[in-house]
Amino acid sequence: MNKGGIGVGSASIVLVFAVLCLTVFSLITFVVAGNEKALIDAEAQLVTGYYEADALAERVLAEIVTSDHIPSMAQGVRIERLGRDEYTDFDTVFFFCPISDQKALYVRLASSDGSFDILDWRMLDTDEWEFDDSLNVWTGFDD
Repeated sequence: MNKGGIGVGSASIVLVFAVLCLTVFSLITFVVAGNEKALIDAEAQLVTGYYEADALAERVLAEIVTSDHIPSMAQGVRIERLGRDEYTDFDTVFFFCPISDQKALYVRLASSDGSFDILDWRMLDTDEWEFDDSLNVWTGFDD
């Protein structure tokens, strides 16, 4: 009976467990970093698209303001009339500048005596929302 030997079995198990934990943690970190990069790239594309649409909207607005009448097209962007507002007696127009496939910059202007006021300058979703009725959701007690 040899009781003074070196116990390498338990040390090897701890070492294998530590290496396994480090491997799992490194894989999790790698996947999370890839997901974060995808989110950052999407955000960068959205911001770039917004500022390009904003610059285009500024050029369209400048063309509208310097024109003697409200054109139907400016800088390749279609301008639509909403007509006169019955409460303010302003001629209202709007146009969209594309940001991405799903978003656009919406600009609405009010014209009175040759001057223009900006009523809206905001980003909107252009995708149509589709109702998904695939889940059976409890709506309450039936009477």
